[in-house]
Amino acid sequence: MSTLASATTPVPAVADRPGRITEWRPEDPAFWAAGGARTARRNLYVSIFAEHVGFSVWSLWSVTVLFLGPEYGIDPAGKFLLTAVPAALGAVLRLPYTLAVARFGGRNWTIVSALLLLVPAVPMTILIEPGVSYATLMVLACLSGVGGGNFASSMANINLFFPDRLKGRALGLNAGGGNLGVPAVQLVGLAVLGTAGAAYPRLVPAVYLPLIVLAALAAARWLDNVPGARNEPGALRAAARDPHTWVMSLLYVGTFGSFIGFGFAFGQVLQLQFHDRFPTPVDAAWLTFLGPLVGSLVRPVGGQLADRLGGARVTFWNFVAMAGGAALVLYAARDRSFPLYLAGFLALFVFSGIGNGSTYKMIPAIFRVRAAAEARRTGDPEAAQRRARRRSGALIGIAGAVGASGGVLVNVAFRQSFLASGTADAAYLAFIGWYALCFLVTWAVYLRPGPRTLHGV
Repeated sequence: MSTLASATTPVPAVADRPGRITEWRPEDPAFWAAGGARTARRNLYVSIFAEHVGFSVWSLWSVTVLFLGPEYGIDPAGKFLLTAVPAALGAVLRLPYTLAVARFGGRNWTIVSALLLLVPAVPMTILIEPGVSYATLMVLACLSGVGGGNFASSMANINLFFPDRLKGRALGLNAGGGNLGVPAVQLVGLAVLGTAGAAYPRLVPAVYLPLIVLAALAAARWLDNVPGARNEPGALRAAARDPHTWVMSLLYVGTFGSFIGFGFAFGQVLQLQFHDRFPTPVDAAWLTFLGPLVGSLVRPVGGQLADRLGGARVTFWNFVAMAGGAALVLYAARDRSFPLYLAGFLALFVFSGIGNGSTYKMIPAIFRVRAAAEARRTGDPEAAQRRARRRSGALIGIAGAVGASGGVLVNVAFRQSFLASGTADAAYLAFIGWYALCFLVTWAVYLRPGPRTLHGV
């Protein structure tokens, strides 16, 4: 996924014991059949579990704010800030977490990144109760952002294990399994609300303490470090100078940023927009998990549609659909129609999930098209493909970090809208405008007829 590459010196087939890989050559069919496939699958399964727990910790505050009743003295604007700061730190950490895989080894970094999840989870279990200061809650919410970095390092690590022909499916499973951590933690919160009640928010992070330890132990027992993995020198710098990096980052803000931002904010928005229908947190929690669940499950569909129809075409129409979904939500909110409102929000989750898959498919396609043109000019297709893979990985790392910042923007938009007018109408209008910008940019850069358009993406 990232700026990583592995050595290809021919040596005997992979050792079967975890942690004892001496060489890794997934593109060699004999090597793959002799044990490489089995080793890669083992690493994938453990990685999915560890990343899933990380996503759940990252999303803890989407549930925790539902427990913060009047006795905590926090208004809706303050709650939206509590869900914005984990998204902010998670976005910042994605790039260094990506680079850490090559620097420290995938197995080693997965152990460390899993144990770092205890940093927010343990104090949350101890400190969250009426009387705790808002500053303390802000610090705890910010610390939860460490879970957001786990996605990037997990994707970078799994990218090393699979041959190019199987990367799409493996990375799709890894990403989807991680994304499911959002609805999973919300279901845990629903279970706590439905049994112990809203007086015990600390039970939600407490549930994850043994899972965090289990993720670290599983990584230590069953993961491997890929020998020869390295960060390609200059790849990030080259990608940062490429205009397509920032085009794709903008599009990923619209897809993944919407998914994680709505996932964090949905429960609060339900209570504020339809307080008569959802007077208590448990009432809202029954629906909060649905959006992130369908958005996670549908993510692989976006990649499959992009394979069949073209990534840019799927992304373009997907943003048109997202703008329509946001318009439906706006209409339903003004008309006080809860069925239409729920349908519109679920559509936003579905299309954000599809867009996550299609935008990820566009990135390697961009460099594949450019590599083909470069090979025709230079007559050296191998060098062109090597540069394409290098820059593609770097772009994915940057776009992943920038895209996660969309979670901050969504929650800030809701906060400012409720502060200014007492409704979320201004936020919905902002979302419609952003999605319109995204589909216009997609058309102008990748679909518009003309010699300057990058066709074939």
